[in-house]
Amino acid sequence: MSDRLVIDSLDFVRNASSRQGKISLIDFVRLHDLLFDQEGELIYQISGRFDKNKKPGLDIEIRGKIHLNCQRCLDKLVHHVDLQTFLILVKNEEELDLIDEDDTTDAILAAPDLDVTNLIEDEIILNLSIASCHAEGECSTLKLQSAESDLIGKTQSAHPFAVLAALKKTN
Repeated sequence: MSDRLVIDSLDFVRNASSRQGKISLIDFVRLHDLLFDQEGELIYQISGRFDKNKKPGLDIEIRGKIHLNCQRCLDKLVHHVDLQTFLILVKNEEELDLIDEDDTTDAILAAPDLDVTNLIEDEIILNLSIASCHAEGECSTLKLQSAESDLIGKTQSAHPFAVLAALKKTN
């Protein structure tokens, strides 16, 4: 496990700080159940700035690729991560509730010990689809079923055991 980056979020914005780096997928513990494997790493950049309304916030960019489980065939599905988001920092729950009413703005509570790895993991999880799967016709089981139906169609008029012989040759 690599060293975790922890920032004082409001101080990070006041100083217009910026950090970038790579995080191994092994460090994203909550993401493990959604992944096919834990190979690779993601590149991130986080910057503090004030928005046009002078509210403090964090610009977050995350790039890389992860391997998910296809919900159709349970095989490896390559998913490209390319996220860019701006999170407004609020000081208390009341401000957070007010901003949550606006669906176009994302906000988090400002913290003196904000774990950037957890924040990045949250953003990845929130941006994944509910059921990830290959495009139509790309699943390995669907390709196998299609090949089997082609073999059955070709050999059905021949001998009853011709289908088994054909399958034995392909496998």
